[in-house]
Order: sequence, then structure tokens, then C-alpha cells
Amino acid sequence: MDTITIIAVVVLIGGIAVGIAMGLPVAVAMGLPSVLAIMILLTWDGAALTGAQRIFAASNSFALLAIPFFVLAGGLMNTGGIASRLIDLALVIAGRLPASLAQTTVVANAMFGAVSGASVASAAAVGTVLSPRMRKEGYDPAFSAAVNAAASPAGMLIPPSNTFIVYSLVSGTSIAALFMAGVGPGLLWAIICIIVVALYARKRPELRSVAVRPTFPQALLVFLKALPALLMIVVVIGGILVGVFTATESAVIAVLYSFVLGLIQRTLPMKALPGIILEASKVTGIVMLLIGVSGILGYVLAFARIPQMVTEGLLGFTDNVVIILIIIMIILLLAGTVMDPTPAILIFTPIFLPVVTALGVDPIHFGAMMVFNMCLGNISPPIGNNLFVAARVGGVRLEPVIGRIWPFFWALCAGLFVVTFVPALSVWLPTILGLMP
Repeated sequence: MDTITIIAVVVLIGGIAVGIAMGLPVAVAMGLPSVLAIMILLTWDGAALTGAQRIFAASNSFALLAIPFFVLAGGLMNTGGIASRLIDLALVIAGRLPASLAQTTVVANAMFGAVSGASVASAAAVGTVLSPRMRKEGYDPAFSAAVNAAASPAGMLIPPSNTFIVYSLVSGTSIAALFMAGVGPGLLWAIICIIVVALYARKRPELRSVAVRPTFPQALLVFLKALPALLMIVVVIGGILVGVFTATESAVIAVLYSFVLGLIQRTLPMKALPGIILEASKVTGIVMLLIGVSGILGYVLAFARIPQMVTEGLLGFTDNVVIILIIIMIILLLAGTVMDPTPAILIFTPIFLPVVTALGVDPIHFGAMMVFNMCLGNISPPIGNNLFVAARVGGVRLEPVIGRIWPFFWALCAGLFVVTFVPALSVWLPTILGLMP
């Protein structure tokens, strides 16, 4: 590596680190150093042309259209009352378990995540409904918020998932296969949270009582009310699997389904549509800006041969796949404490994917492992978004919520080891469905 390339790499890596430490928006913290690095490597005219080309190439993907539509579908479902119907169904399912309202929070987050794919939206919707009820039943408000924060990232794993769409873009893997690969890890995430809540209930005898004993007719009525929302999963995912439409087209179907369902049930006020569309546009704009600047970042990394150097360095250190995967897990966990999932995937996938594929790790399995890592980042201090959202809707300060999140965090770290070293958990379903190459 010549001197100019070394300077460009130092500017790139150092600039990103300084920008994040200064609290700059992640797109700016990634974009400015990337532009400076490409200017060092090329002439000004060449840097401007190449930078523009990289931004366009990174954004010019039909699959990326799925992101704004899935975000919009989540907003329509949240505003249209679908969240409350799923929470009622979750209460019927988990109502007989110890600490039933806390268990309901876990189940409701998993179901709402499955129809919206947005963990932050799930935490907001579920927490708004259940936090006041849990406070009234004598739950520690900080613990209630911690349960909500810990359970909500399951929506990033259970399909549909915008995070998997981003990973698919960077890795060139099948979106359908990735969606199915997220089912096992997503269910594992929810089960771990249920176990931690059950262990908590053992220390609080007053929470062991059964809070809900619905009769069969009552349970059936709740199920029928929630059935249209659950059917959306069947329509969206089933349509992809049988080849009726692509993952991108399924996002459009999700929007149409959510909109029509809200109109039929008269739960979606038309005056709310502009606000829903505006919020979806803001989220999409942030994601697309990140993807665009990641194109420049990827060019600089490739120009400097950083992925090849990392591969050679790690394989030169050891060829033990277990040790290398543990190293990657630790790096991703540390990155997740200061970065959102999307930029982390955009930065680290081109670096680590060549390493693991050289060791025979399937890219689909690695995607599930990576997204599970990023989910942990969403609940880890200092910038875990779900922590802030859960604390806000729970009406508590962030500090006690952080204190309560650690049992969930360490238990889910154990789950990360399972996802990482038991590939069958991720690949069995896409393999059965014939989605694996």
C-alpha cells in the first residue's frame, strides 16, 4: 500500500470515528471522510465524477424500493389500530404465564414486528398500550420499559425486515432466503426474553398470578379481530415464496393491504395519511442517504484493498473458524453500541463477508448472525434506540431502564452464540423451501 493510499485510509477510518464521537449524523460521519478519502486517491474532477457514480450505483437498485413501502406499511398499521388488536391477541396467548403482562409485551412485539418489520415502531406501539397497565398491576416501571426495549428488536429478524434488505443489497444474497433465515433467530430472541421474564417473576410472587383467563368464545373473538393483520404475513411472505411477486412487490402489497384494512375497519383516519407518508419519507431519506454514501465508502475500501487485507490478516492470525467468528462478533457488538444497524451493515459486510466465506460460512447464515448482532446494538447503551423509545413511552428515565436491561442483554448474547455456531437454526427453513443456492 503506497503512502497516498495509507493517508486516505487513515482519513477515512479516523474521520468516521471522530464524526461518530462528535455525535454527527451517521450519514455525515460516513460521507465526509469518504469524500475526503476519494479526493486524496483521485484528482478533484475524478473524485467528483466517481463519487457521483458510486452514490447512483449504490442507490440504483429495484430491491431498495421495498424499504419505503415496508416503512409506510408499518406506519399505516400502527395508526390504523392493528397494533392494539395484536396486543389483545398476545394477551390471550401469554395471559396464563407468570408475569403475564410482561410476557404479553414480548409476544406482542414479536407479532407486531412480524407485520411491520420496524423495532422502534413496535416498541412505541406496544409500550404505549401496555406500560400504563403494567404500572397499574404493580410492575417496576423501569423493568416494564426494559422488557419492551429487549423484545422489540425481534421485528428486525422476523420477516419482513428492512435490515435484511440492506444486507441483501451489500452481499448480493437472496432477500427471500434471508427473510426465511430470520425466522429461527427471531423466535429464539422472543423465547429468550420470555425465559428472562419468567425468571424475574420467580422473585416477585405477586406477579405469578394469572392475569387473564379468557373463555373460549372471548379468545376466539380476539383471534378473529386480529386475523386480518396476521393474514398479511401469509399474503406478503407466502406470495414471495410461491413466486407470485418479488420481495419489492410484496412491500407494495403490504401497503395496499394495510390501507384497505384500515378503511374497512374504519380505524385509519384519512387526515392522518399526510403525517404517515411524511414520516415514512423521512425514514426513507435517512436510509437512502446512508446507502448512497456507503457506495463511496465501499469504493475507497475496495481501492485500498481493505477487505483483502483484513481477510489475509485474520486468516494469517488463525484459520480456526470459531475464533474468527468470535472476533467478528465482538467487533460487531462493540460497533453496535455506537452505530445504528444500517450503517454498521453497510460498513462491515464488505469487510467481513470475504473472510467468513473463505472459511466456508454461508452468506445467508452470516447475514442472520450479523442482524442478530445489530439487534443487540439496538438495546445496548449508549445509543440503543429502543432503550430511548421504551423509556419515553414508559414514562421513566433512561438510567434505571439501562440497569434493568442487562439480564436480557447477556441472555441474548448467549443466543447470539447459538445463532453463530448452530447454522441450522438460520438455514434450515430456506433450505427446506428451496431458497438456498
